[in-house]
Amino acid sequence: MVSRRAFLGTTGLAATGAVAASWFSPTAAPAAAGSGGLSWDRRRLLPRFATARRLQVGDIQHLTGDEQLLLGTLQGAVNRHRPELYFHYDDADKPWLSSIDVPQTVHEDPLELVAAYADRVAGAIVYDPEVRDSINVATTLAGLRGAVVASPELAAAYELPVVDDLRGRFTGQDKVDIYRWQLDELWPQCEHRLLTGLPPTRVVDVEGVTWREVAREAEQIRDESNRDHYTVDVSAELGGEAVYVKFSDGFGNDGWGASVASVSVLADGVEIAAFVPGSPEEEQVLVEGGNSSLGGDGNRFADGGNFFVYRLAPPEGTTTLEVTVDMWNQYVVSATDTAPTRVEPFPHFRDYVVATQAMVVWLDPNGEPGELLSEIFALSEPTTPYLGWFSNDVAGEWGGVDLAATQSVEVLPADFFANGTVLGGVPARISSRRRRAPRTELTDTVYVTMTVGEGDNLQYCQRHMRTLWDNPDRGAAPTNWTISPVLADAAPAIFRYYQETATENDLLVCGPSGAGYTYGGSWPQEDFDAYTDVTGRYLRETGLDLVYAYNNRDDDGWIPMPEWVIDSYRRNTQLGGIMQSWDGGGVIAAGDLPVIGHFNAPGQAVEFKQGLDDYIAQWDGTRPLFVSAGIFAWGWNPTDIAELHQLLAADDRYQVLLGHAFFDLLRRAPNPGPPPPPRPSGQG
Repeated sequence: MVSRRAFLGTTGLAATGAVAASWFSPTAAPAAAGSGGLSWDRRRLLPRFATARRLQVGDIQHLTGDEQLLLGTLQGAVNRHRPELYFHYDDADKPWLSSIDVPQTVHEDPLELVAAYADRVAGAIVYDPEVRDSINVATTLAGLRGAVVASPELAAAYELPVVDDLRGRFTGQDKVDIYRWQLDELWPQCEHRLLTGLPPTRVVDVEGVTWREVAREAEQIRDESNRDHYTVDVSAELGGEAVYVKFSDGFGNDGWGASVASVSVLADGVEIAAFVPGSPEEEQVLVEGGNSSLGGDGNRFADGGNFFVYRLAPPEGTTTLEVTVDMWNQYVVSATDTAPTRVEPFPHFRDYVVATQAMVVWLDPNGEPGELLSEIFALSEPTTPYLGWFSNDVAGEWGGVDLAATQSVEVLPADFFANGTVLGGVPARISSRRRRAPRTELTDTVYVTMTVGEGDNLQYCQRHMRTLWDNPDRGAAPTNWTISPVLADAAPAIFRYYQETATENDLLVCGPSGAGYTYGGSWPQEDFDAYTDVTGRYLRETGLDLVYAYNNRDDDGWIPMPEWVIDSYRRNTQLGGIMQSWDGGGVIAAGDLPVIGHFNAPGQAVEFKQGLDDYIAQWDGTRPLFVSAGIFAWGWNPTDIAELHQLLAADDRYQVLLGHAFFDLLRRAPNPGPPPPPRPSGQG
């Protein structure tokens, strides 16, 4: 990610592969914005793109963010009319090329495509490097003007005509003012059938940085029992421009990483900094916090592979630097004297934004930014999808999805979804055939079904799910895999791939909470039928008849799905069962459309099995018991699932079933209990 490719001129396209590049001469004149190859059926959430006839392919994963931004917006401007450009943002983009049966030319230097396609765009929208949110405004403008987004340096290097220069346009850095201007000036011209949200910049790791571990909790602790004030000496990192201190998770598989409530810093015994998470004082030193979250107790925590970093700049000549932290749970603290990150434009998904002429924002769902975001949502028709994501990690997710739901908008996580302007035009025959459950006898057994989450997330379906799916142990255990039915629009070939390669032990089920991620209980009741109606259409098209769903939450956690939400699913879909995100298990509703809460346990297979044993400890074996086990997609893989299955199979109390068989028995059970336990609360 740190190399910069030199501008090589406007001729001499180098290529590898079966088709030489010398044939290639894109001479078609630019078409007017809004014309071209998109088609949009009024009953569909997303447009269909034209089918590619020939693709120019380039690996851009080692380019800078500015270069990727330029190529990604070029891709959107070109592919709007007919898909021609396909880029590898990382290795996950390569396998899907096999599903695109058209001639392909692979370019060793994809930056050559800028010059090759220069006459296919109106020119460049130059963003202001001093105002990061101007990258998003430039992206919106690029879609409207048929242009690309470029830094001042790249616009000059490629001699691109400047369509609009945003330098100095926004004198302040208040993002609410910036996006208010965009709403007032650009929204009337934008596509209103979808909304998008992308971070304007990203933090990129600098290669070659060496971290020294200075503190670690050796045990898996999740109950704050080790909370204390810990002092770490980072004097060994003195001598550079600053000292960087990182907090991360010592056990990345269970979600209880380093949690910090306060920090104080002493330089040669004199306090030079003291702050608590979320304060203005912390903001001055927090150089990487996007992968962490603020907890309800005023703490900052980072779980799994996430972390946060503070930059500490002691006075020149300091010989001793000590950091005292109010900290708990599974912490790892490390230090370095080298700036570990840099900030550059966030390039992903911008081809889709430009091609569809959508307006893109990046607004925290809380406070004044949240008020503006709510206003934007309110301008949209019910069931308008919001593609992208929200700031502030988990808190942003909960607040953002909830805010969208209150305005009858569902979310399609898509901020890392790549090449959507190509994949949305690849034809694929998706089977609408639903899988029938085998008719089995109901016995006094603990029935368990295991479901891998995250399937609402388009980029997960494109990226991480493919990695899990390719694990050789997939199929060894009955597993439900959540997937988005909206892939029927966004990437039908991806959906079809999973259908075609599923084993008898793989069952595709709908990801949260249907045709888009949402919290049903937060919708206006008069609009929720519109959501379940469109969900029903996509489920019938894709053959899915089970859904993993969320409901809304309050200060105490998730709320059980109310009857009016269940009734709406019952009226408008052919669902045979709902698994609600719950964390505590239990049957929330019985009958013809049962709802059961997910049971989750921390750790890997052995610890999960122990958690299940504890959960059923009061079961007397005189009636069937049902457990919907949630599998953490970012910490488990099919090998782990197979290990858990072996442990359960060795215990004659348990029987593991696929979801369709599980819910068939649950619908027939006279007393399926137990009811859900009191709502749990976590460190968030």
